[in-house]
Amino acid sequence: MTLDLSSDELLSTTRAVRHRLDLTRPVPRRLLEECVDLAVQAPTGRNRQRWHFVIVTDPERRAALAEVWRDGVRMPGVSAPVPERDVRRADVAHMERVYSGAAHLYEHIHEVPAIVVPCVEGRTDDASVLQQAGTWGSILPAVWSFMLAARARGLGSCWTTGNLVHEKESARVLGIPYDDVMQAAFIPVAFTLGTDFRAARRIPREEVLHWDTW
Repeated sequence: MTLDLSSDELLSTTRAVRHRLDLTRPVPRRLLEECVDLAVQAPTGRNRQRWHFVIVTDPERRAALAEVWRDGVRMPGVSAPVPERDVRRADVAHMERVYSGAAHLYEHIHEVPAIVVPCVEGRTDDASVLQQAGTWGSILPAVWSFMLAARARGLGSCWTTGNLVHEKESARVLGIPYDDVMQAAFIPVAFTLGTDFRAARRIPREEVLHWDTW
């Protein structure tokens, strides 16, 4: 079953969900598999298709992974204050909701019914910008497609990266071959409490759109 959303609604209302994740309702494996099926229709550099999705639903493994994530979030500098140039773009009330949501997720991350860790074969450690762009460009579109597919099915998600602070430990918990495979994110997934999400407030188009030159 999918929500009755137009393509524009889907694109403009797929939010980072934290407070409204339903921590009590299991997510059927079938829905997650459908999201992966759609995710891998995304473009990928040279059609190499080096993407992987590690989906964690086992309670003990989720708990172990949550602790790695929490340790990463607690590291100095990870939750550094938002630079002034970024604060200007977001109203104070919105940022307060962001911080409140982050604190809520920190407390309950182990309770989220599914955690998705998208990965890509090949590492970008010390790689050139060209190599980085090719690698990240071959996994991030697929992950966003996964999140859109999840939203269409009444599921909420949130892009986080706390696991990457201790990526080797996260790889050990999940059996990921660290030397050959790079983790891209740590995405909690759950049904949402309600499905009425709205478009976000964004800075004016004129501040981000450049024609022919900067």
